[in-house]
Amino acid sequence: MTTVISVPPSLDEQTFEHVVEQLAPLPPDVKVLFDARHARWASPYGLAALLCAAQSRAERPAFAAPEHPDTASYWARTGFFRHAAELFDLHGHVPRGRDGHDSDVLLEITPVTQSDDVHAVVGRIQQKAAEILHGQLKLETAATMGFGMTLSEACQNIVEHAGCGGWVAVQTYSFRKRLGRRVVVIAVCDAGVGFRRSLESSPGHRHDDRWGDARALESAVVHAVSRFRHGDAGRGQGLAGIRRFTARWDGKLSVRSGTARIALVPSWDEDDPMREGLAPFPGAQVQIMIPERLPGDARPASAAATGTRGRAR
Repeated sequence: MTTVISVPPSLDEQTFEHVVEQLAPLPPDVKVLFDARHARWASPYGLAALLCAAQSRAERPAFAAPEHPDTASYWARTGFFRHAAELFDLHGHVPRGRDGHDSDVLLEITPVTQSDDVHAVVGRIQQKAAEILHGQLKLETAATMGFGMTLSEACQNIVEHAGCGGWVAVQTYSFRKRLGRRVVVIAVCDAGVGFRRSLESSPGHRHDDRWGDARALESAVVHAVSRFRHGDAGRGQGLAGIRRFTARWDGKLSVRSGTARIALVPSWDEDDPMREGLAPFPGAQVQIMIPERLPGDARPASAAATGTRGRAR
């Protein structure tokens, strides 16, 4: 018997929770069908997280592709179906994927399994960063270097902590619902061990009765705690660099792991800084949003001044 998992019409970091809530109670060897026939839109996070959902299943799941031709075409252009074919039994009409390498608004979904992948991904996106950030989002040219470093650090977290491969995707689009301007969105998702288990693997780790996924996220994202020893210079500091860059450009950072989700929330968003008691999902899912700059926007603060910006708890 196959259990049907309904994919929401609009799939992003918020609505993906509906997928997790349906999936979490099921043993990993139960056959499932992800039904995306009525999907009309998906963010980079939504598509990368769907691939992670398939990774988390012991029994190869089935997937019903979107029926709307524009949606299916876009998903093909992101590279979703190419990777999904390795993880799902695909049903419905799956368009032939078009090459997205030439797009100046999209980094198609890219697997990350080892350090060489990180360098390749960053090399590809650096060629587009100037157009995306400076040309479309009106950020200062100097931001392109920080953007590449942010992407590299986010991908490196997969290599260092996940214990399995993951996925990275980048896109820029109009974010009218809350912001009324364009944003660049970076999604880095894996179905690995997650932050709590990663920190617990540290030789000096100690935890009390309050320890859990939420405390682990707070330790890693807000306090830059790492499983690496202090003597390992530069190790485990990826999230600290991501947090500084995101805050400098008035962006938003959210990280989900296990049963909790933390967000460093800018003034233009109303997300919850911390959510606990979520349905469990393996690994870590990171989303970074950087907004377009408009005439009259204040100059960004220095990196040093933004090291702890954002609300968490």
